[in-house]
Amino acid sequence: MKKKIVKKTIRRRKKGSSKNYFTKETHDNIRIYQNTESDEIKHKIYVEKICPAFNKLAENLIFIHGFAKTPDTFQVLKNDCVTFLYETIRKFDPDRGTKAFSYFNVVAKNWLIIQSKKRTKIRNRTISIQDAEERSLTDPVYLEAFKIDAPQDKNMMRRESFAALKEMLQEIKTRLRTEKEIACIDAIIALFDKVDDLDLLNKRAIFVYLRDISSLSPKQLSVAMSSIRKHYRDISKKDEYEFFFGE
Repeated sequence: MKKKIVKKTIRRRKKGSSKNYFTKETHDNIRIYQNTESDEIKHKIYVEKICPAFNKLAENLIFIHGFAKTPDTFQVLKNDCVTFLYETIRKFDPDRGTKAFSYFNVVAKNWLIIQSKKRTKIRNRTISIQDAEERSLTDPVYLEAFKIDAPQDKNMMRRESFAALKEMLQEIKTRLRTEKEIACIDAIIALFDKVDDLDLLNKRAIFVYLRDISSLSPKQLSVAMSSIRKHYRDISKKDEYEFFFGE
C-alpha cells in the first residue's frame, strides 16, 4: 500500500502592526524632549528617539494615500512633512490623554492633504504660453480665464470686509469674560491674520487649526465658540456691519 503523503502548511506569523515604529517609548521621549532645557540634549533626543518615528510616519502616509508620484517629489514632501512635525512638538499636550501617535498622525495627514490641494491648484492655474505663433484667436480668452488676481473692485471690497470683520472680532473680545473664550477669539483673530497663507479644506481642518492655536480641548473650544456666535449675531445687526454681513 502506498503511504499517503501529508503536506504540512507552514503559516508565517504576521509581522507586528505598522504602528510599532511609533511606540510608547516614542511618546515618553517626546515628553522628555518637551521638559528638557538643554538644546544639546534635546537635539540628541530628537535625532535618536523621535526623528526616526516621524520619518516612518510621513513615509507611510505618503505611500498609503499616494501623495507623491515620483521619487524626487516623495523625498522633498517627506522632508518637509518631518520638519513640520518637528515644529509641532511644542504644541502636543500629553496631559490631555492623547497618544503621541494619534496626534502626530492627524497633524501629518492634514498637512499632506493641504499640500496636495496646493499643488493641484497650482497645476490647474498653470498653462504653457510658449509657441505664441501657434496659438489660435481664442487663446487670449482662454488665458484670461486663468488670471489669478481678482478685479480691483472685488479686491477693495474684500479688504474692506476683512477690516470690518476684524473690527467686529475685536469688539466681541471686549465682551468676553472667561479665559477660554478669550483664547478662542484670539485664535480666530490669528486665523484671519494668516488667512492668505492658509489653504484649509473644510470645517474640520479649521477646527483643528483653532484648537492648536488656542490650546483648548475640543469641548472647551465648542463651548467658547457658542458664546462667541451669540455676540456675533448681536453685533452683526448694527448698521455699520449690515453692508458687509447682512441683517
